[in-house]
Amino acid sequence: MNGMTTKEAAEKWGVTPRQVQLLCATGRIPGAVRFGNAWVIPEDAQKPQDGRSDKTSKE
Repeated sequence: MNGMTTKEAAEKWGVTPRQVQLLCATGRIPGAVRFGNAWVIPEDAQKPQDGRSDKTSKE
């Protein structure tokens, strides 16, 4: 299995390694597997969409 570490994914996606760990732990990165205390993420994995809404309510 070709994979990347959380640090490599963080650099690729422009987020922190901790954010990548949280995405893996919550199942938001398909194919991510935990080996001991490290996550291995598939090389072709895409960064999940941000779940926060970009709509603002101005009523």
